[in-house]
Amino acid sequence: SYQTVKNSTNRAVYTVFHQGGATRFAVNQQMGGDTWIYLGHFKFEKGKNDTGKIVLSNRSNKAGQIITADAVKIGGGYGNIARTPSEKGVSPNVKSSDNIAATVNDPHGDLPATTHHLYEISGYPRFTEGARYWMQWAGFPDSIYSPSKGINDYTDDYRSRGYWVNYLAGGTAANSKQQGLNIPVDMAFAFHSDAGTTLNDSIIGTLGIFQTHAYDGIYENKASRYRARDLTDLVQSSIVNDVRRLYEPNWSRRGMWNQSYHEATTPKVPTMLLELLSHQNFADMRYGLDPRFRFTVSRAIYKGILRFISSQYKTGYVVQPLPVDHMRIRYLNEQEVELQWSPVDDPLEPSAQAESYLVYTRIGEGGFDNGTLVPGNTYRTSIPEGVVCSFKVTALNKGGESFPSETLSAGRATQSKGTVLVVNGFDRISAPADFVADSIAGFLDEQDHGVPYLTDISYIGRMKEFRRVIPWMDDDASGFGDSYANYETMVIAGNSFDYPSIHGAAILKAGYSFVSGSNESVENEQVQLNDYHYVDLILGKQCQTKMGRGGITPLQFKTFSDRMQDALSAYCNKGGSLLVSGAYVGTDLWDNTLASSQEKDRRFATEVLKYKWRVNRAATTGKVKSVVAPIEFSPQTYHYFNELNSESYIVESPDAIEPSVADAYTVFRYSENNLSAGIAYKGATYKTCVLGFPFESIRTAGEREQLMNEILHFFE
Repeated sequence: SYQTVKNSTNRAVYTVFHQGGATRFAVNQQMGGDTWIYLGHFKFEKGKNDTGKIVLSNRSNKAGQIITADAVKIGGGYGNIARTPSEKGVSPNVKSSDNIAATVNDPHGDLPATTHHLYEISGYPRFTEGARYWMQWAGFPDSIYSPSKGINDYTDDYRSRGYWVNYLAGGTAANSKQQGLNIPVDMAFAFHSDAGTTLNDSIIGTLGIFQTHAYDGIYENKASRYRARDLTDLVQSSIVNDVRRLYEPNWSRRGMWNQSYHEATTPKVPTMLLELLSHQNFADMRYGLDPRFRFTVSRAIYKGILRFISSQYKTGYVVQPLPVDHMRIRYLNEQEVELQWSPVDDPLEPSAQAESYLVYTRIGEGGFDNGTLVPGNTYRTSIPEGVVCSFKVTALNKGGESFPSETLSAGRATQSKGTVLVVNGFDRISAPADFVADSIAGFLDEQDHGVPYLTDISYIGRMKEFRRVIPWMDDDASGFGDSYANYETMVIAGNSFDYPSIHGAAILKAGYSFVSGSNESVENEQVQLNDYHYVDLILGKQCQTKMGRGGITPLQFKTFSDRMQDALSAYCNKGGSLLVSGAYVGTDLWDNTLASSQEKDRRFATEVLKYKWRVNRAATTGKVKSVVAPIEFSPQTYHYFNELNSESYIVESPDAIEPSVADAYTVFRYSENNLSAGIAYKGATYKTCVLGFPFESIRTAGEREQLMNEILHFFE
């Protein structure tokens, strides 16, 4: 943060030193003073060190300007706004749709007096708190964050948001008569979910809200407030069209309301209030909890906003590309590696074509650097010895930068015993398992929590009320869909798309070099398994998965696609050594409730990989032990993540698998029940080791190194 003063510089240069290097920013201090200005996410070492600092330079591109410095904040932190119930009383807990709500939410109404309470902070991370508390912490005037003058935090929370927009734009052409932060604002967007239920599994869908008659129906630039309707139409149309085309033809477009909702009325710039779906309706939330749906909706909103702004400025637009895929790394010589990838076309947006790429590099456990601009889809670089080097790629065009690709890694061992190919076959993201019946329905977290994209900040606890007819009675008894709240403050780990580095670190420790590639690069024969004596296939929580109600689009994320089966079969027949680990390596082929079990799939497992499925949901305690067998592994107990946490995705339903032939043996068992957790096969021409739990889910590096060393020693 800084102060905006007369003659403030328009280019204050900040340098953030982090584990990936140094990143520079030029900040215009002529606007945005006295609040927090976000610079980005970075990885810092614990404690005080030279790789964790922010430097502000007093150099400027223009003489006589003033640079100011106020404070630096790293991390979101915990809430520090202490509150107490108002002396005028508290509002009854009612649904916002009830008629009484208009009365009890009146900050000047006569409410029952309450007893005196001490001021308290929430004890929650700041990201879980409301807008009103953030604005106070961010330095906004109390007239903005508390229009009720401290009486009613509930109404302050939604009323303050529109005032916040105006304060941001205060002093600009959009709001020249109000003092503010002088930040140009073209439009505002309020993202909501709605309430409401249906008992027949129909979708409530998407509603757009705008308001045209405030401020005499015009903005300060004399444009009609019907521009807000244009914005609403473009965004709502973008959402509904994309969802219908990709996932659900019956997605409902509820309409556009021209009504006096505070967030649509107050801003002095074109504003849309979106009610995306009903968080109270099971049919909506089967989509709403899926990261794929969330990405599509978010991209649709972005495209709608982009089209609106383009129309206001009467210019063309280009949509940012989709993330690249088909990534792979190979050695060119002892020191140099080559990274390759393929662009991805967007079937919904022809302008979203990649024009160039940024390759980001991470050395060891550090952070990613600022990226190297690459014109084509190939990047070559030398890597140091004895350390894991990781790469991710983004696609660029005139519209911006795509989301990042998965992260692939490579490592060069000292006096290497050989090279291992690590195949990342875990690209699943999904909603949790669900079920539907006439009188009950819901989500079955204990069977499959689903897989968040990177992390999930929205999960609060397991669903506990499955009866459809139970209505909302109180926030503490919220009816159908009610859940526990024991995870409200936790960030839940999902698919990091960064598992070759974890496997690779253990491989390096065992004395082997490694490279990595994506599953699609193997399936399309861009990576040849036969070039490597050892292959490590990561399957994580990969399994066939539906979208929403299912039956509309094909299942995704099969453990072993037909092409993957063909590649692995050919590799084994050529004498390879293959490690496979994943929670659903058996269940997905034998007992996936969404897909019929195919004889071809089962034969691949039993005849090529030499295992058969015994049971799913095989263990709960997260412990695996090696056991005595003709193929020897050292006595050891391994611990995997069996509960929700912030470090690794949960393995709630590992598989029990057993040997399918005489030359294969159970070498690992779940400690709690002795079910077979992993098998090893030593044949005349090739070897396999298949684990019913994901290798990367093992809790400590030491245990991973021990297990990888044992497996690679068996392969020798």
